[in-house]
Amino acid sequence: MSVTAQSVWNNCLDFIKDNIQPQAYKTWFEPIVAVKLTGTALSIQVPSKFFYEWLEEHYVKILKVSLTKELGETAKLVYIIKMENTYGNKQPFTEKIPSSNRSAVKSQNVDIPLNNKSPELRNPFVIPGIRNVKIESQLNPNYSFDNFLEGDSNRLARSAGLAVAAKPGGTSFNPLLIFGGVGLGKTHLAHAIGVDIKDKYPEKTVLYISAEKFTQQYIDAVKKNNRNDFIHFYQIIDVLIIDDVQFLSGKTGTQDVFFHIFNHLHQNGKQVILTSDKAPVDMQDIEQRLLSRFKWGLSAELQNPDFETRVSILKNKLYRDGVEMPEDIIDYVAKNIKSNVRELEGAIISLIAQSSFNKKEITIDLARVIVEKFVKNTKREVSIDYIQKVVSDYFQMDIDTLQSKTRKRHIVQARQLAMFFAKKYTKASLASIGSQIGKRDHATVLHACKTVDNLSSTDKQFKKYVEDITKKLSV
Repeated sequence: MSVTAQSVWNNCLDFIKDNIQPQAYKTWFEPIVAVKLTGTALSIQVPSKFFYEWLEEHYVKILKVSLTKELGETAKLVYIIKMENTYGNKQPFTEKIPSSNRSAVKSQNVDIPLNNKSPELRNPFVIPGIRNVKIESQLNPNYSFDNFLEGDSNRLARSAGLAVAAKPGGTSFNPLLIFGGVGLGKTHLAHAIGVDIKDKYPEKTVLYISAEKFTQQYIDAVKKNNRNDFIHFYQIIDVLIIDDVQFLSGKTGTQDVFFHIFNHLHQNGKQVILTSDKAPVDMQDIEQRLLSRFKWGLSAELQNPDFETRVSILKNKLYRDGVEMPEDIIDYVAKNIKSNVRELEGAIISLIAQSSFNKKEITIDLARVIVEKFVKNTKREVSIDYIQKVVSDYFQMDIDTLQSKTRKRHIVQARQLAMFFAKKYTKASLASIGSQIGKRDHATVLHACKTVDNLSSTDKQFKKYVEDITKKLSV
């Protein structure tokens, strides 16, 4: 069998996969593409300069070992970094090309000419009638890196945040997009980065704003005919933090103006930090040219904290509040509230409050009562409609397709998964589930549940579908 770039790389991947964590493998090795094999030099294509730097810093040893096994002691690895220009045409180049060429690719961005270059800009954050040239950061000083505890679930995002805070606009993490579910700390981390930058660089203009407020300001600027002032105001910001950027979905005017603001800031070495409840690949109704820019830097996911991290969060919260609590009670709360940090801290606050107001000692029994009530009150009601939405979003199809009569394999599997989760998470009868998911009968639902059970134990990819959707429904 002839040796190809792909066969060599596949063998390397098999070795790497056995020696690193599954999440790390998925994040740092699955996106890599084998390009060519020249003698003992393997060329691989990576999505960004940051990607290349991360591999060199964290995985150079395992790459060397795996490649030497395949190609001998003279093995070499050549990186090809794939960038995207303004018009979406992909232009690959290798790391050996001077950095000036890299900036030339990005300098094709088109900026909006401003008619009004007056220094007296209208500040969207100033109350009408009150003159104020100072731009307040809108940051919450209570959100800091000190009280954002590190764990496996957030290590990449937190480390990238610290790097950005140390050198805003001077790292490959630009933009830095932090994404994850509700209550996992996206807003906290975004504020922490801003607060740290203000401490280190008091002269820099840092601004935090929600995408919703940004949109409203833009609408007001258009109504008052001062769109250029709005753009120019945002172009003088050194560090722009936009929270919940997915809110821009479907708002073409706001997306267009943000596109030009982003280009100006990026070209001038200013830092952009974004948060979102989903990864760029999962964002709906966001222009492709904007999504391509979101991918220029680093997209870092915040995941549900593991047990050890949940314990650390609770202990840190208690320490800050000056409260002591037995270890077994902390462990009990951490074991039973797994969804997110916000609910975890909410439960411990409720426990302290109940103990204080009712002058009761904090015991396991009291913790059990509080946690049960808390979980019951905070758990989202899962409906069949909601399950269908989660499943169809996961497979990137609409609900009508999910419910259709088609026998295409991937659609049938999505439909069977929806039925399986409807039986698992609701009290509806099989007949009711079938009726709501494409007007099927109870026998079809029963068959679907059996099929999902069988495939979960025999098909690795299908098992991953079940695990991913379970996580989404459990948030």
